[in-house]
Amino acid sequence: MNNRFKYKTLIGVFAIMALFASCDDDLDVSPRDNISEADFLRNPDNAVQLVNGVYNKMLDYNMYSFPWIGITSITSDDADKGSTVSDTGSDKHKMDALTFEASNISFNDVWQGRYAGIYRANNALYYLEQFEIDESLKNRLIGEVKFLRAFWYFDLVRCFGGVPLVAENIDLNDNETINDIVLTRATKEEVYAQIEADLEDAIALLPLKGEYAQSDLGRATLGASQALKAKVHLYQQEWDLAYALSGDVITSGQYGLMENYADVWRQVGENQEESVFEVQATLTKGLAQYTDVQGPRGTPDLGWGFNTPSLNLVNSYEDGDLRKEATILFVPSTLWDGFEAPTTWNNPRYNYKAYQSSIAEPWNGNKAETAKNLRLLKYSDVLLIRAETAFQIGMTSEAEDIINELRLRAGLDEISGLTLQQLYNERRWEMAMEHERWFDLVRTGQAQTAMAADGKTFIPGKHEVFPIPEPQITASGGRLIQNNGY
Repeated sequence: MNNRFKYKTLIGVFAIMALFASCDDDLDVSPRDNISEADFLRNPDNAVQLVNGVYNKMLDYNMYSFPWIGITSITSDDADKGSTVSDTGSDKHKMDALTFEASNISFNDVWQGRYAGIYRANNALYYLEQFEIDESLKNRLIGEVKFLRAFWYFDLVRCFGGVPLVAENIDLNDNETINDIVLTRATKEEVYAQIEADLEDAIALLPLKGEYAQSDLGRATLGASQALKAKVHLYQQEWDLAYALSGDVITSGQYGLMENYADVWRQVGENQEESVFEVQATLTKGLAQYTDVQGPRGTPDLGWGFNTPSLNLVNSYEDGDLRKEATILFVPSTLWDGFEAPTTWNNPRYNYKAYQSSIAEPWNGNKAETAKNLRLLKYSDVLLIRAETAFQIGMTSEAEDIINELRLRAGLDEISGLTLQQLYNERRWEMAMEHERWFDLVRTGQAQTAMAADGKTFIPGKHEVFPIPEPQITASGGRLIQNNGY
């Protein structure tokens, strides 16, 4: 958790910073009453801190905590609601049963979190252009912000389909622009086009991971932008483009597989060779309740006990797959740090990838803000994108080689005569409990069958996307049109 940049922001008396203050109240305040705006815009440190304020949003509860866990994992066949029968987690029981509605709070939280991040990004881009600083630094910072904006729009389009496309600094008093852009849905295709444009810019502007100083470890990189763009093309079934971009990441020499799969999600794996991009959490500013929500519930109480690995997931693994024991915390058992998981915990299984050791890893005792990083893009994900697209364009030998590389690390025998279903299975096991399964089921057309096998009813033509949050439709005066079936 050392030798990486921290999400620290600067808010001054100028309008440039007041915009952030109006968006969220979690940013550090450092008044600079004695300098002019012109002097402010000539200081490169101010530009860096402005961008850090965009990164900072990723630590908030409505970004990658309980709401995101609910709609991306508990909905899937990888996980159950968990916790206790009486504790619904507000709406997580509905996520688990696929009976969710537009009024459920999780959807509004995810929507608000992403648009708050996009708001910060748009304002940062607007003011970065006005900074009189070294052009290479300015361009890099612009690339970082465009990567983040693309990431959040990718979350939104996967969740809701077409959404309002706000890619500029908005005057909050300009009602016409707000009505036409902020309160009106763009098409899914238009959103994807904006994501691709942002990532093209990021690819042109960002350095390789290895070109950053240690103090900047964790910032967006060329490889992260290529990896995300490869995934964006994968979701649109643009196989050739996804194949090429994933290949660029693989041949860059910046990434590799860690020897021990279980280490990837532990502190020892943070920002290492398998990390392409992850949320940076620290002992002083952690990730809001990601670990707490999924920590074992009972005696001793380590968390809320939600998002427990399903029996469906447990039974899906091949015998001897090391990824099973690295993903699922079984009760009772001895954990990797020597802690004994007791039978006094309420659930028989927990998400091992969300576990933070208070014994063997740095910890400040604050369960509500874990210092554990959250992996958003991994090298193994890039390999799987390359394998899937290789298979789709007829390069089955390459796809098989990649899958066997992952299987060997998992302690399994190589396979021959790879099928598409085997490839999908490997993706499930490699990425289990990492918030990808629901989206993978939808994009590959497996959702109805997989959910039926898990005792749930997936309705084609409806459940491919989640409902537009009801509060957002109300706030738009009806301009936002609800998704089909909700």
